[in-house]
Amino acid sequence: MAAEAVGSGGSAAAMALEPESGLSLQRYLARLGALRSGPDASQAPGGESGRRTELHLLFDQLISETCVPGGAAVAPRPEEVCELLVQACKLVQLNQEHLVNKVCQLIHQLLNRFQVIVDEVSLKYLLPYFISALKQCSSWTHIEILQALAASVYNNGPTCQKYLPDLLGESGLLVQLSSPAQTDIELRRAAVHGMANLCLSIPGQPYLEEPYRELCFQVFLSVLQSSKGSGVDDITFCMLLQNALKGIQSLLNGGKMKPTQTDQLGSLLAVLKKCMFHGLPGLNIEMPAVLYSAVLPQYDSKSPVKQERLELSNLNRRKKPKAKQKKGKSEEGLKEEEERAAKGGGKENPKLPRDVQWNPGASSVKDRLSSHALGWKRISSSDSEYSDAEGGLQSKMRSFQAKVRHGALTCFLSTVKSIEKRVLYGYWSAFVPDAPAIGSPQSMSLMTIALKDPSPKMRACALQVLSAILEGSKQFLSIAEDANDHRRAFTPFSVAIASSIRELHRCLLLALVAESSAQTLTQIIKCLANLVLNAPYSRLKPGLLTRVWNQIKPYIRHKDVNVRVSSLTLLGAIVSAQAPLPEVRLLLQEPSSSGLSNSGLATPRCSNAPEWCRETLLASEESLSIVENSSADPCWLLFFCISLAVLPREDCYSDSDAGCVLTANPFEPSPVRLEALQVLALLVKGYFSVSQSYLLELGEVACKCMEETDPSIQLHGAKLLDELGVGIIQQYKPDLAPAVDQRVPVNLVVTFWTRMLNGPLPGALQNAGHPTLQTSTCNALSSILPEAFSHLPDDKQILCITILLGLNHSENPLVKAAAVRALGVYVAFPCLRQDVMFLADTANAILNSLSDSSPNVRAKAAWSLGNLTDTLIINMELMGQNFQDEFSDVLLLKMLRSTTEASKDKDKVKSNAVRALGNLLHFLQPTHLTSPQFRRPTEESIQALISTVLSEATMKVRWNACYALGNVFKNPALPLGEAPWTAQAFNALISVVKSCKNFKVRIKSAAALSVPAERKRYGSPEQFSQILGAMVVALQRSEDAEDFLEFKYSASLRTQLCHALLHMLSLVDETDLPAVRRTVTEHGEVIRSYLLQYMKSGAEDEDMGLSEAVASRGKMLERAVEHMRAIAEEAKERQVKKGAVAYLEDILRIHNSSAGLTEV
Repeated sequence: MAAEAVGSGGSAAAMALEPESGLSLQRYLARLGALRSGPDASQAPGGESGRRTELHLLFDQLISETCVPGGAAVAPRPEEVCELLVQACKLVQLNQEHLVNKVCQLIHQLLNRFQVIVDEVSLKYLLPYFISALKQCSSWTHIEILQALAASVYNNGPTCQKYLPDLLGESGLLVQLSSPAQTDIELRRAAVHGMANLCLSIPGQPYLEEPYRELCFQVFLSVLQSSKGSGVDDITFCMLLQNALKGIQSLLNGGKMKPTQTDQLGSLLAVLKKCMFHGLPGLNIEMPAVLYSAVLPQYDSKSPVKQERLELSNLNRRKKPKAKQKKGKSEEGLKEEEERAAKGGGKENPKLPRDVQWNPGASSVKDRLSSHALGWKRISSSDSEYSDAEGGLQSKMRSFQAKVRHGALTCFLSTVKSIEKRVLYGYWSAFVPDAPAIGSPQSMSLMTIALKDPSPKMRACALQVLSAILEGSKQFLSIAEDANDHRRAFTPFSVAIASSIRELHRCLLLALVAESSAQTLTQIIKCLANLVLNAPYSRLKPGLLTRVWNQIKPYIRHKDVNVRVSSLTLLGAIVSAQAPLPEVRLLLQEPSSSGLSNSGLATPRCSNAPEWCRETLLASEESLSIVENSSADPCWLLFFCISLAVLPREDCYSDSDAGCVLTANPFEPSPVRLEALQVLALLVKGYFSVSQSYLLELGEVACKCMEETDPSIQLHGAKLLDELGVGIIQQYKPDLAPAVDQRVPVNLVVTFWTRMLNGPLPGALQNAGHPTLQTSTCNALSSILPEAFSHLPDDKQILCITILLGLNHSENPLVKAAAVRALGVYVAFPCLRQDVMFLADTANAILNSLSDSSPNVRAKAAWSLGNLTDTLIINMELMGQNFQDEFSDVLLLKMLRSTTEASKDKDKVKSNAVRALGNLLHFLQPTHLTSPQFRRPTEESIQALISTVLSEATMKVRWNACYALGNVFKNPALPLGEAPWTAQAFNALISVVKSCKNFKVRIKSAAALSVPAERKRYGSPEQFSQILGAMVVALQRSEDAEDFLEFKYSASLRTQLCHALLHMLSLVDETDLPAVRRTVTEHGEVIRSYLLQYMKSGAEDEDMGLSEAVASRGKMLERAVEHMRAIAEEAKERQVKKGAVAYLEDILRIHNSSAGLTEV
């Protein structure tokens, strides 16, 4: 070697500079350079043969150095690797096949070993070289060439576009070599490997065009559908399947490939299910070529319940984005120590993989095992990792079979994420277990792998796929219902889904008991949490949640921190699932020692508690006597979560916690504390009646958290405080209020908020360095009970208002949005709404936010402006002219102009802006309307409302615009009926009431048309006749709905239309009689049937205790009859008296007869 070094010219200096532990690529580059720049081969010593010999020796030395276990401590720079490979290829002619084979082996080895991505310049030389080599060299070299090609194109798909026709065209090299006609299975595997690497996508870079994607997909699918030939090696076949699975996963992860065709998706799912069980001991599964989707009931998958989004966001709030796909290049590196347990469950691994362990420096637990984190590694042809000492051929084969199962599961996970849930659920029964019939075997499902696969990693992966299927399944599972009659001739689909849900609970709980791997335990518990969040327990027989509850208790003290965190997540899911559920309420109120004697949870850990905890425990015991119906036993879950969140630990659970006594932080790890606080917040939200007895103690917990330095702990403390405030407010809402003796007393609420305002809350509100905390504390401040706010000390009231007004000028949009929303809550407080100075300050603050650049801030400001204008109307009705005179005209004009401008904004702003406009126009006095300053803004405001009614905006916007016009019509000072805009306003409402697709908008339009209290405000006789005719047309069209969901509002629409019709008939004057007579003549039968139905529904409403009973509706008809009779007599219109009046009298007579009333 010394002679070679000297012969390489200046390489000695390069060698001196290379670190001893690194691979001396500079030395080899110098030698290659010397060979290129040296004398012609024919003139050199030894001639061409000597040059080839030196290349062989050089390549052998490089390959041997890179094959040494442990290898170079310092990896060479990628650019050096690429330069060396290009130089090597330039020295090897394609007719020198042994050198071609060796240089390709070197390329494959170097790129895999040092995880190098080939740069674009090098690739432009290497790819044509490989393509030419495949075309010119003998077939025995093709495997090494293909492996070098696969390693070179890895993560280089976008830069290979120029060469795709040669590789993936109709007669492309990879297509030919990967076809079923290829008899050499190893060659086919290498070709499929290269094709799979070409399919890898890079974000922001161009992807494979559709024809290439489709061709690759079909190649991969045909590989997976093929069976192993008699002479095919098992391991090679496993590697072939693994590469095909990798290719399909890459296509799906690229986001462009979506298997939407029924046969295509069915074929893919069939082979994936087959591969999921590949080599699983004791199982031999036969699958059809295609899985067919079941016909599902229709449900609105595009309109998820908002609560579901909140629950899922709470469950996954700390979930990280997908990790980047790990770039591994040696697929054989996936050696699993768990395979030693092939005959039973795997032993627990005391040290979890790096990406699953808790990171003490992080503030949250990462949800790993994403499709990218379970990355693929490139296949290496080297079998050097295996030896007889490591288990022999059988162990090696089991490992490769496990890789196929792993590949199938991760590919299925990508499939689940790439197709619509409504399509996926058609295949529910193929992958989710169902209770077997008597005497029938258990169906093969994902739970079969979770229960029977010897590898903990496979079990965890199967559970992750099942969890992804369950996520967002609430709409689908909502059809489930337990059967009451078990003797049916057939099983309804709802009963089948209920049976599947029960079987899922049984299997997951069985897996929980049997599992010993901490990583897999975490996945089981997460899967249970997803199931709990989506299952419709209110439609199922009770008992399921009780079993989950009892079996999860031991795991909340598990030694692994991830298991503890996921156990708390599951408890949080239980207390938030369709809360409140009677079954869960009983579980929360069960004796604290029930089932906890061995888990250390029977007594809250207050022996080491600080003074504040002992004080608040006493306060909580006192508050127990306030609420008579509270449980005698304290809620163990509440106290356990408190102990985790704010009390020092009494012991250590795991090796990772071993130093807890010696560390400065005596508390639980941050993820455990955060999850405990989250459970507390969910418990307060769903079961406030259970937790209200501990109000003061929970408040102190929130204070302690906000006093800490960890921003995440502070934030969760503020969220807990917010939930406590909202829970109190809910108790005082008239429609939801419990008995007075079951509410939290106002004096206790005042004590609670006084403590909060004397504690860290003001400091958190003013912590400009933590805007998220400011946002949450603003939300908490807006949840003060109005009745309690008025009893707070004056300085505390002023403090709250001053801080909110100050935060309204924050530069952070989240803080500003929360502050302006809180001000919108305060303007409705009875103790503040009559304070003109406060209203003026708040109005100016809201108008400032209404012009903010952030759409979210403007939307919150518009909502608050709507509340402020509601308060103006209330004050006008309660205080009359005095309040109107006291409120500033300048500010009112400014509000009118700003609100008109806001009504042209985005729909989220517009919906509340039009509501505010209606209130402002209702609030205007005659002095305003006669003022030149107000005239034009007023007309522009009315035109804005009319335009919004006729626009294509969302339902909520148009609904509010119709409501606003109705509000405008209530202002007697406005010249309704005389002004030019009268016809425009009525015509807009007429258009909507007759033809709007949304029935709720029609209802509000009909309500607006019934607002004018005097005939003259309806305008001319022609206008009145037009409105009357529109009511009749709207009645006739009330049963014609394009959307089936609108039918549930049709009865309400007819009720409102009939009310408006009778209202208008009670206002007609002499000039309207011809129009009334004509309407009755043309549509008499239609009107009669709907009016009688309206009267009858009033009787039904009265029986049900609903508003507007039969008597009030009958009186409306009586007034209309009497008014029509008087007008007809006054006008001496016999035809009207005989026609329209007699018609209405007949309707009244029929109604009175059917209702058993005395005829008029």
